[in-house]
Amino acid sequence: MPRPPHRRSPRPRVGLAVLTAALAALTALSAPASAHAAPAQPPRPPRQSADSGPAVRHDVSPPLRSIRPVPPKSTRRAEPDDEPRLPTPPAAKIPDPVRQRSGGTTHTAATASNFDGVGQGFTGPQGTYSVTGVPPDPNAAVGSTQVVEVVNTAYAVFNKSTGTAAYGPVDTSTIFSGFGGSCQSTNDGDATVRWDTLASRWIVTQFANVSSASGPYYECVAVSTSADATGSYNRYSYQFSSFPDYPKISVWPDAYYITYNLFNGNTFVGAEACAMDRSKMLTGAAATQQCFTTSSSYGGLLAGDLDGSTAPPSGENELLVGLGTTNTSLAYWKFHVDWTTPANSTFTGPSSMTVASYTTACGSTGTCVPQSGTTNQLDSLSDRVMYRLAYRNYGDHEAFVTNHAVTVGSSVGTRWYELRLSGGNPTVYQQGTYAPDATYRWMGSIAMDHVGNIALGYSQSSSSVHPSIRFTGRAPGDPLGTMTQAETTTITGAGSQTGYSRWGDYTSMAVDPSDDCTFWYTNEYEPANGSFNWHTRLTSFTLPGCASTPTNDFSISASPTSGSVTAGGSTTTTVSTAVTSGSAQTVTLAASGLPTGATATFSPASVTAGGSSTATITTGSSTPAGTYTVTITGTGTSATHSTGYTLTVNPVGGGGIANGGFETGSLSGWTASGPAAGVTTTGPHGGVYAALMGSLSTPTNGDSSIVQTFTAPTGSTKVSFYYNVTCPDTVTYDWATATLKDNTTNTTTTVLAKTCVSSSGWKPVTATVTAGHSYTLTLTSHDDNYTGDPTAAAFDDVTVS
Repeated sequence: MPRPPHRRSPRPRVGLAVLTAALAALTALSAPASAHAAPAQPPRPPRQSADSGPAVRHDVSPPLRSIRPVPPKSTRRAEPDDEPRLPTPPAAKIPDPVRQRSGGTTHTAATASNFDGVGQGFTGPQGTYSVTGVPPDPNAAVGSTQVVEVVNTAYAVFNKSTGTAAYGPVDTSTIFSGFGGSCQSTNDGDATVRWDTLASRWIVTQFANVSSASGPYYECVAVSTSADATGSYNRYSYQFSSFPDYPKISVWPDAYYITYNLFNGNTFVGAEACAMDRSKMLTGAAATQQCFTTSSSYGGLLAGDLDGSTAPPSGENELLVGLGTTNTSLAYWKFHVDWTTPANSTFTGPSSMTVASYTTACGSTGTCVPQSGTTNQLDSLSDRVMYRLAYRNYGDHEAFVTNHAVTVGSSVGTRWYELRLSGGNPTVYQQGTYAPDATYRWMGSIAMDHVGNIALGYSQSSSSVHPSIRFTGRAPGDPLGTMTQAETTTITGAGSQTGYSRWGDYTSMAVDPSDDCTFWYTNEYEPANGSFNWHTRLTSFTLPGCASTPTNDFSISASPTSGSVTAGGSTTTTVSTAVTSGSAQTVTLAASGLPTGATATFSPASVTAGGSSTATITTGSSTPAGTYTVTITGTGTSATHSTGYTLTVNPVGGGGIANGGFETGSLSGWTASGPAAGVTTTGPHGGVYAALMGSLSTPTNGDSSIVQTFTAPTGSTKVSFYYNVTCPDTVTYDWATATLKDNTTNTTTTVLAKTCVSSSGWKPVTATVTAGHSYTLTLTSHDDNYTGDPTAAAFDDVTVS
């Protein structure tokens, strides 16, 4: 909601309504006798922020269905287009190395439900809705029988089976009627809704009093007393001294966590994470929150949000993730809350997690998304990770998924991650940037079902296509980093947004708790050109291989998830299973996707769920070199699950070089230097990755190199690699080159002379080595930083044989 002009200009990204001064001036009703006064505030631990403490107001509401609705107001107000951006890392100097350049083809998911939610002209039992603000902040949650949608300041409940509106549209503040204070008297928006799968309750939040010049500000939180979203709610109001923008709720067993972006006036002062006492709020008792802040270098944090019925291990800290301060990192924090002794609560971080390099979308403004039929461009909101940081406990591993908008060439794609915990810390299990063509894709939301399928929904637009809603997905055994499901369009927009750049602000991908398979995606579109006529769309679908959770079920994983072998040799991995529901069952193991001449054996060949087996993959001397995705499948009596294993086969006699195919998705084993050294998935010689020195799109300055020192193995006679240079200039100024230094004899050979051609294609290079000698191989691309002729060289499949 934008604040009034006297408060700040430009204004932060906030909820829609206080839509008018009249709305802000609604008379606050007195708190009912049943509302409880806040208890005396106990001393706060010194490290917690001043916002820690008890809810300043709480009570239990009458059933929502019996409360006289607050009708949506009619005065229009748009959020400002010139809001300050949150901190973002500097742009990467190389193209996105994990871009997926072609769409999936394995399956087109059919939609089950696909209907309009709250938007212009939407009609429900409480009347017809008129759009009063831009953007809508569309998000929805799914319960046992209902779907609840909030669009910043309005609220509706749908029958999950039919899609029929059962309640609404009403102002979200209707939930707080009779509560007293700003939660009742204002309807300031930035609302979110979640379903607590462990308790079968709804949580609805929005902030209040944001038009105040000096606060205090409030976060209004309602927790249903049953699974019925039209029933009664335990209501709470928490107070803040700085303006708590962009609140995002997450469910965790020990607390309801909310993250905020804090502003003092026009100044961003950092992110804040607050834990609210979930156990007290579920019973309607007096509850407190504990809050910690970050420095102003970080914003847009998300906390892990539980999906599924399997809770995290007891006592596990909450994980929070945001963009890092470098273009190869995400930042993360661990939040440990102690309700008995708040002084023992901790907020640890930021720690840095290395990811593939990225450039946040649309430069310094964040606004560059084109639309058909207008020059008006849309905001990518690329300065933060996008709601949610969805979490699942699969028994044998814990996974989180999230996404953000990044630059891909001259357009925008969606970078997504699956993070897994290792030793209590998150690491990147897989990552990719979904950008199969020049169309812009942004405003994403991502989640996982109970078998490990991942669904990613987003907005899509271009200069020839109106903003539309699409989704894609992948199965757990698919090649890592790729969305293999064919892209599905839930609805094609018939118009573009004019006059305002703000779009979405967030969307939501939720999972139906009834079967733990059905995804529900909620986003906005335009039915015709205009600025206050948006519609929202709610769509449900399932991905292949998922069925309702059986009575007895299990999970499967491999560790390690990849291995290298010389043709004729073998490698092993441990295949683990875990019971995820019901009783243990016999699981028979098998492997598919093996290269020619390779076999896989399991010892034992079958296990009782909860047990493990050693998989041995043996290659033949004639097995072709390359990288292969092997699918390991466990077939039980009531369920079948798979996991992936990446096998790299080196030529006979190969060795000496570590990560010569760059199939780790990184430059591990190599030492990089210069302005632009990384990996790419664009047109590798073999496998999925190649090394890329320099940039295909942006000139760089000087040498970009990778270096590795190795010992030539017994019996080896040569080192080989492939290069592919793109050099539109002349060899006088730009080039690719490679040298090989024999450290034993202290002699250096130029194995690739300076080369500059516009597009060489993949070319082989071979040089002689002496077994037992130490060598240093240096692969280099040189660019003189001249505008208009960026130079880059890719290298791949470095072997010693």
